[in-house]
Amino acid sequence: MSVTPSQNQSDESVVIENFLRIFRVIVVMAVSALIAYFVYSNATNPNANYPFKLGLDLAGGSHLVYEADVSQIDPSEVPELMDVLRLVIERRVNMFGVSEPIIQVEESSFAAEVKQHRLVVELPGVTDVTKAVEEIGRTPLLEFKLINEKVIAAQQSAEALQVNATSGANIKVNGESVADMSPYIETGLTGRYLETAALEFTGGQSGQLAGEPIVSIKFNQEGGELFEKITRENTGKQLAIFLDGEIISAPTINEAISGGTAVISGGFDPDEAKALAQNLNFGALPVPITLASTQTIDATLGAGVIEQSYMAGLVGFGMIALFLMFWYRVPGIIASIALIIYILVNMGIFMLIPVTLTAAGLAGFVLSLGMAVDANVLVFERVKEEFRAGKSSRAAAREGFSRAWSAIRDGNITGLLSAVILFWFGTAMIKGFALVLGIGIIVSVLSAIILTRTMMLALPDVKRDDKTIWSFLLGTGIKLK
Repeated sequence: MSVTPSQNQSDESVVIENFLRIFRVIVVMAVSALIAYFVYSNATNPNANYPFKLGLDLAGGSHLVYEADVSQIDPSEVPELMDVLRLVIERRVNMFGVSEPIIQVEESSFAAEVKQHRLVVELPGVTDVTKAVEEIGRTPLLEFKLINEKVIAAQQSAEALQVNATSGANIKVNGESVADMSPYIETGLTGRYLETAALEFTGGQSGQLAGEPIVSIKFNQEGGELFEKITRENTGKQLAIFLDGEIISAPTINEAISGGTAVISGGFDPDEAKALAQNLNFGALPVPITLASTQTIDATLGAGVIEQSYMAGLVGFGMIALFLMFWYRVPGIIASIALIIYILVNMGIFMLIPVTLTAAGLAGFVLSLGMAVDANVLVFERVKEEFRAGKSSRAAAREGFSRAWSAIRDGNITGLLSAVILFWFGTAMIKGFALVLGIGIIVSVLSAIILTRTMMLALPDVKRDDKTIWSFLLGTGIKLK
């Protein structure tokens, strides 16, 4: 019997195709091995470049909550100022050497009548709350306000006449009671516009003593323009400089000051002026804040949570793998291998981004192990039906992946949308859970479509009626009768 050229070409194409299938599996396994090495080396090396970033509840440390007073601020400017406040506090915290601080802005529920704006500061490894509060609280609140001379004159007249509070309320300026008026006029110029501050000494001009320590400050472009406008429109008036709510000097504006520079003088000694300049450089607060709550978390509690999460994940993975191998046989083994690679990829992503792992995040990761199996189950059930209908194992696999894709896509998009909503509206703890869950959903889809499919198509191509060991191993379920 002769062999035609077309048959030779067909046999060659089959060999090449089989080689490519095996080669793809080898590439997948090689990449997985590299990811495993990356995760292992960074997890076991104390000086690793990409270690796991543990949240406060796992690493231990201090949890501080500050409330911002935005009552005197235009609501449209609040988001920007809160972001500036976060950056200022982050710069301050970084200066005293806290490793990986977490500083974020939170807002009360949108359903609340009066929104409260909070700043949450998490300092891993810092268990001395008093020290942490002291360091953060040293950041000064810098404000510039015009002195309302009419109100001050009226108040002084009331005191001179020894008028009591009731009759004093009858003294009015421009139709408004003196008792309800502030002697200072807001200018909007605060520490948010500060660029630099430096210690200097006077040269004895303008009636000042030679060698008197002062603090020279420079505003950014926006602040410089605002400062020039204030001085131009209020020549001859006093501009009071407040530090943490206390007036430290009130120089008279002689002329418009351009260039965005000003001087703070208040009878400082050199050490006080140096400390003030240093603190201002660390960042002057754009809005007043008050400490609302503090909490210290012991690292031993975090270690217990990590151990429990590890055991939960190990038990969960073991039960899932046993079920998959029992019910789906060889495809179940492939799904279990894909699940291991899924875990490694997730851990690598957590290290690279990096994702701050919290107890809630670990719970989301353990939960995602079960969700990662959903796509494989959908595919394997479709493959089972096609295989029992008489198709070969590879044809059944292709058809199963193709038909199951729409259900996999819709189900995971729904889960991903839920994770996005939780991350967008949730608090810090919920955001950690949502982020880990969202990453898990995306990786699980890629794992099912790429990893599982690649390995399934590399298996021998058999039919159910072949009555070989492979036809049994590629089958599913058990016979109850």
